[in-house]
Amino acid sequence: MIDERMRTDLPASPLSSGPSAPAAPPQASPGSRANESSASVVPARGLGNGHVMTVYAWARRRTFTALPEPEARLFRVSPDTQVLAHCYWQASPAGRPTLVALHGLEGSSSVHYMRGLADQAFRRGWNAVLLNQRNCGGTEHLTPGLYHSGLTADPRAVIADLATGGCGPVVVCGYSLGGTLTLKLAGELGDSAELPVAAVAAVCPTMELDTCVRAIERPSNYAYQWNFMRNLRARMRRKAEAWPGAFDLAGLDALRTIRAFDDRYTAPYHGFGGASDYYHRASAMRVAARIRRPALILAAADDPFVPPGQFATPDVTDNPHVTVRVEPRGGHCGFVATHASGTDAYWAEARAVEFLSRAIR
Repeated sequence: MIDERMRTDLPASPLSSGPSAPAAPPQASPGSRANESSASVVPARGLGNGHVMTVYAWARRRTFTALPEPEARLFRVSPDTQVLAHCYWQASPAGRPTLVALHGLEGSSSVHYMRGLADQAFRRGWNAVLLNQRNCGGTEHLTPGLYHSGLTADPRAVIADLATGGCGPVVVCGYSLGGTLTLKLAGELGDSAELPVAAVAAVCPTMELDTCVRAIERPSNYAYQWNFMRNLRARMRRKAEAWPGAFDLAGLDALRTIRAFDDRYTAPYHGFGGASDYYHRASAMRVAARIRRPALILAAADDPFVPPGQFATPDVTDNPHVTVRVEPRGGHCGFVATHASGTDAYWAEARAVEFLSRAIR
């Protein structure tokens, strides 16, 4: 993942008051609220292997000619913390549906699927707000703290700000770690009218964190873990530079796994009793049974490190508000399809926004 330093002299928002799986049909949870009936993904030629799909989708350069230049906006989410979003506003944004997009581990608002979601939303006449998690997108200087996989306070604060500014219904879509944040947010809200969240969608969500961390620790997934750790170590160095004396970097270079990193930094900083306690308490699975808004989970049977079995638990399958769709192929956050699979080659983006649009009609 690539991080970019962003400007901090930002204008106010116009909304503000001032491995390959065998071929099989997609599986849906028996308790689904709605039948997600769009065509199954047909992987583009040469992308039938989960690893190949994952790497290709991550590395392929994409352009979005229909998107205007985004507005960079800072949202204050706590007294000492701001987060950066890149916002695509319609010419008359007030009252329009607004998509809030959440990225995965060590991603940012600039990763391809975030802009792909914005493109899908903007073409429908929606606003799109691509939210960087704390420290992401070159924003280490905007907060003294770290982010974690269950930190829903930040998107909640952003959505509340958008609601105050006069946006229409809000829909949320997250990928990977952003997907578990999305589902956890929905579960925490339950049937509350606290925020104008109409529906949510999660693509390859790390819904049970320990299950996903164990999967990425497999020898076949060494390259993914190496890449994540390379970025996490670099981020901690930038963090220590931005906040001198706040973080002890002794032994940082010796950390080789996400679990070791979380045990050393993420868990103790946020008051968890180690990585295992963090994974259990921060997982969206703890609140899945409380989801009361239309929710879509899109996953792939050949995802290298998000095992689909986690979506077959009763808290998910017995919830009539949750639709689960596990495609035979798609890799991790890939789903690059033949154009015959739909109007856009990135199948999951189109399906997620299609689902969300039905919820706000």
